Amino acid sequence: MSETKNNSLIYMIRTGELKDAEAILDVQYSVISEGEYFIALSDEFNKTPEQQRDWIRRLLENERETIIVAEINGEVIGWIGFQSENRRRMSHKGSFGIMIREKFRGMGIGKKLVKALLEWAEANPFIEKVSLGVFSTNHRAISLYKSMGFVEEGRKIKEFKMNESEYVDDIIMYKLV
Repeated sequence: MSETKNNSLIYMIRTGELKDAEAILDVQYSVISEGEYFIALSDEFNKTPEQQRDWIRRLLENERETIIVAEINGEVIGWIGFQSENRRRMSHKGSFGIMIREKFRGMGIGKKLVKALLEWAEANPFIEKVSLGVFSTNHRAISLYKSMGFVEEGRKIKEFKMNESEYVDDIIMYKLV
């Protein structure tokens, strides 16, 4: 899709492939282990490489879904996956999840992944609305999404129980394409 140079790092943004399954899964395990902005806890997440390949295969075979990766020197360091609904009345929209290895955050890679997804969605004749959910405590992500034209659509209050006394809202955001 595109190659970008940032502070002497050259990274590529491209459509994901089945061969990326283990690398994508490794990024996912890495982000989940941080325990801060993901719904599942490390001990709850046990996806296998084969399950990951099946998930990627389904995304790539569905014209309303996609997965896009960021890589540096051939290593996948982040990804964004877009999933849509199968029901006709909901098939014009979908939502995405994004994960980037911690040491590569703050370099514009997330913005490039979201931009690539929005370009894909705008070119897709079926997709009219791109949505996401984000922890209300994830201020960097919220700022990124707002800077790219996403608008808060709603909020699920106390959606996530972080511990016995701390809750986090789920902010639902969208952009029409």
